[in-house]
Amino acid sequence: MEGMINIYFFKYWRPVHRRFLIKRLTRPASAMLLLVQAFCSVGCGGAPTVTIAGAYFPAWLLCGVIAVLVAAFCRALMVATRLADYIPYQLAVCSSAGAIVALILWYVWVTH
Repeated sequence: MEGMINIYFFKYWRPVHRRFLIKRLTRPASAMLLLVQAFCSVGCGGAPTVTIAGAYFPAWLLCGVIAVLVAAFCRALMVATRLADYIPYQLAVCSSAGAIVALILWYVWVTH
């Protein structure tokens, strides 16, 4: 009986070649995504920069440095007021405060 099942299975079973279907669909999809990306980036200009001592620095780098400074100040403020004893997840709180300030600064500075 087992031999009969194997013969029947291999006689009528055909492998499905999905590789060809996927190849056939990925090329047009890739071309469409590339075309959409090209149309979306038409209005992009240069990166916003800041001149510091005659050198050009990207604005996001300055916002990141300010975020780190705000996070360090937030930590120092929490230790000085003894809030550090009561607030859990202090790294997340200080990092979030720095990120919020950096994003607000980026929004006010670059988009306006």
